[in-house]
Amino acid sequence: MTREYRQYRFTPPPGATDLLVIRHGESAPYREGHSVPTWHGHGDPELAPEGQQQAVRLADRLAHDRIDAIYVTPLRRTSETIAPLADRLGLTPVVEPDLREVHLGEWEEDGKFRRFTSEGHELALRMFAEQRWDVIPGAESTEDFTARIRRGISRIAAAHPDQRVVVVVHGGVIGALLSTATGAEGFAFVGADNASISQLVVAGDRWILRRFNDTAHLESMPVPSVPDQAAGAP
Repeated sequence: MTREYRQYRFTPPPGATDLLVIRHGESAPYREGHSVPTWHGHGDPELAPEGQQQAVRLADRLAHDRIDAIYVTPLRRTSETIAPLADRLGLTPVVEPDLREVHLGEWEEDGKFRRFTSEGHELALRMFAEQRWDVIPGAESTEDFTARIRRGISRIAAAHPDQRVVVVVHGGVIGALLSTATGAEGFAFVGADNASISQLVVAGDRWILRRFNDTAHLESMPVPSVPDQAAGAP
């Protein structure tokens, strides 16, 4: 009898955690002359109406998947994004503080990050060229940011071996996670779309990227036009 050897199909290593890493839905725009909600120095806007629609589309996409736990950050746009799915699954999201967005120092104030990146501010151009957030005065260093992201993911993985977990985070966090997993340049994965799904399998110190920026559930929604430099905004 002739033996056949089929092509290998990926399966997570024993004890690994399968993470669906979701960027929050589109948050409310910053408007000149209006105060910006904050949480411990971080900008903390609510979801825009478009983001609420994206959250429903996301719930439609994942409602029939096997999901064992949901994690969010302290910033409300993550919990608002996952609320429709959490309600359908009967799961209570757990807050993981170490997965909050990178702190942008002086540019957290009054929408400065969005404004300056959209306008091509000199420091914004330098930030993208050097691929470091801490070009911004007072911003969190790349090393500190990456270290706390690792801590947060390691805690989640340790708590959920052989399980699938949804983690709702931010654009900068996704960039740091996937650059760490692949060894890519710092901002290589910063441009994840709102409500997109990326997939990361964590097996101890081995992080395996399986998917990036899956937006199939959003394809019929209109896409806003933004300046190129603003595409990486957290």
